[in-house]
Amino acid sequence: MPRSTWKGYLKLSLVSCAVALYNATSTSERVSFNTLNRKTGNRLKQNLVDSVSGEPVDTADRVKGYQVSKGQYVLVEDTDLEALKIESTKTIEIETFVPQAEVDQIYLDSPYYLAPDDKVAEEAFAVIRDAMIRKEMVGIGRVVLNRRERMLMLEPRGRGMLATTLRYPYEVRQDGEYFADITDVKLPAEMLDIAQEIIGRKSGHFEPDKFTDRYEEAVIGMLRAKQAGQAFAVPEAEAPANVVNIMDALKRSLEAEGAETGAIRRPRAPSKKAAEAPTAAAEPARKPKARKAAR
Repeated sequence: MPRSTWKGYLKLSLVSCAVALYNATSTSERVSFNTLNRKTGNRLKQNLVDSVSGEPVDTADRVKGYQVSKGQYVLVEDTDLEALKIESTKTIEIETFVPQAEVDQIYLDSPYYLAPDDKVAEEAFAVIRDAMIRKEMVGIGRVVLNRRERMLMLEPRGRGMLATTLRYPYEVRQDGEYFADITDVKLPAEMLDIAQEIIGRKSGHFEPDKFTDRYEEAVIGMLRAKQAGQAFAVPEAEAPANVVNIMDALKRSLEAEGAETGAIRRPRAPSKKAAEAPTAAAEPARKPKARKAAR
């Protein structure tokens, strides 16, 4: 069983059960680098030093500080932060239930898996999970992670739940200042027809296994070449530019997708018979396991 990030209790009104949070994602398989001394090849170590004296500072002498004015700080000990115990320190209390479609994706932060922490907790956990499935709702609660209280969205996922931390409104920049200068454009119907046709021809299903991390693969290829004493060259990618003649570009795109430019079809809904017909699932491509760089 993977190591849990957090353990506590899931609470719905007077119903509670022991649960554990697990990281749902990991970057440990990515190629990582050490910083070396170019002359000796030895690894470098970082050390915290006093900004005035330049002398290294022992761990016991390091303390957090909040700057209230230039050069003036309020010192905060770890014990001060640990004393700030609030209810969500060991409890995820579901405060409200909302339709998932109402949660703007910009608020989504980090995903975790939530599971019962013992056999006794399974029944209460299942009650909360299955009730959310029947009501087609997600739960919103709070949890303390790394000493900071976070909003948490809970949604059923298989036999467990997916718990996603949410950003607070003060952490989200409003889009108005970025989109305010975009003008309304009246588009010709033919342009939209061709664009929709292209989208239709490129439509499919989300299959993440078909996407590979091309940068990661290029890094691995470069490292293998260096390790073997071989030259490694990456072809330069040509950066796209703004299209001047959009209609011409759309028509050439349609040709590239194997369509006839003279026969533009408006998108239409599939027939009921076609919608009910089962489709064969494509076998996902196997993702090669990333290999660490040679030390």
